[in-house]
Amino acid sequence: MKYNILVFPCGSEIALEIYRSLKFSNHVNLFGANSVDDHGKFIFENYIGGVPFYNSENFIDRINEIIEEYKIDAIYPAMDSVITEFSKYSNHINCKIIGSNDITNKICLSKKKTYEILKNKIQCPKEYSFEKISENDFPLFLKPEIGYGSRGTLKVYNKDQINNHLQSYPDSLILEFLPGKEITIDCFTDRNGNLRFFGARERRRISNGISVNTILYKDNKEEIENIVNNINNTIQFRGAWFVQLKKDVNNNFSLLEIASRLGGSSSLYRNLGINFSLLSVYDIFDNDVKIFYNHFNIELDRALDNKYKISIYYEEVYCDFDDCLIIENKVNIQLLSFLFQCINETKKVILITKHNKNIQETLVKYRLENLFDSIIHLKSDDNKYKFIKNLNSIFIDDSYQERFEVYNKLNIPVFSPDNVEALLK
Repeated sequence: MKYNILVFPCGSEIALEIYRSLKFSNHVNLFGANSVDDHGKFIFENYIGGVPFYNSENFIDRINEIIEEYKIDAIYPAMDSVITEFSKYSNHINCKIIGSNDITNKICLSKKKTYEILKNKIQCPKEYSFEKISENDFPLFLKPEIGYGSRGTLKVYNKDQINNHLQSYPDSLILEFLPGKEITIDCFTDRNGNLRFFGARERRRISNGISVNTILYKDNKEEIENIVNNINNTIQFRGAWFVQLKKDVNNNFSLLEIASRLGGSSSLYRNLGINFSLLSVYDIFDNDVKIFYNHFNIELDRALDNKYKISIYYEEVYCDFDDCLIIENKVNIQLLSFLFQCINETKKVILITKHNKNIQETLVKYRLENLFDSIIHLKSDDNKYKFIKNLNSIFIDDSYQERFEVYNKLNIPVFSPDNVEALLK
């Protein structure tokens, strides 16, 4: 069976990881929805814009309209506050909601509730009341009771700094400062409450509260196992969730926060074989899963990615060979991906080249002999624009002169190899 899964909001970091996790599954049709157009519009082929904000009066009614129109089987919420809103109104939503129940989501949304429930189960950071703080307690750490990432957090060294920060973030908790190593433990709990997988990773570089460099963390195995089992036995999770820990001055792990969703950098474990999104989809439809994964070392580093939408129509692609499709005796993988994208869309792919050897033999050498619909092999003094007959075409060539001539004579879009990223979907 193929499930129609709606991701909302579809442009968050969590949504993008859900997309990467599910886009190749033959059991899932992905839909993305947003209240405000963002990167999700560039990613999701089935995109629904203009959805009311999650706290709007007509939000649930509009969601049910989308469910009926697109035959949605389940919604995958992709932001902490939205997760809680969906679980709160789950009885009024006409499809399944992927994730934990409302009680669990509310606990995880509030750090104060999280600490209160778990303080006798695992080590939690010491909380201070403003009146009882002494000079010896500093530095301290302030964080909003409800928040995510690093928004509203601050390391403070005196009471004046606390007072100033509370003006902007009055709900902040005043906590002990944890100076040590920080890790995230990615977890999956099935519908029966069984913790089926947990894996720790070290957050080595963090930007805006997001782990942008992370590696497997293999130390303190027994301590970590005890922590996640105590959490799982105390709070009722379903599907993917994670916990963040940080070492205190005594080198013991203390709780930072828990989230009843997957972590954006859980892709580290996805690429070992633990697809948290897909496991959560299977589980919400009461399908049993088996879990195994690879045991090689892996490191994840994240940076901003680019996606483009181009308003051009073309039926054929004319592509150069030397220093374009082949660069320094290697196949240009990005360009090759685009050519196969064209083949999938039944556009014609035509090689136009002044290659100074037998082009068929060279294509065989690079295993590209069956790639092109046709091959135009020119002499060195030929003008490429004279051989392009269909003006509903684009032209790709590393040569500025060739691109200029084609553009000037035919007025069709031309691209250099570094421009090909704008053509990829």
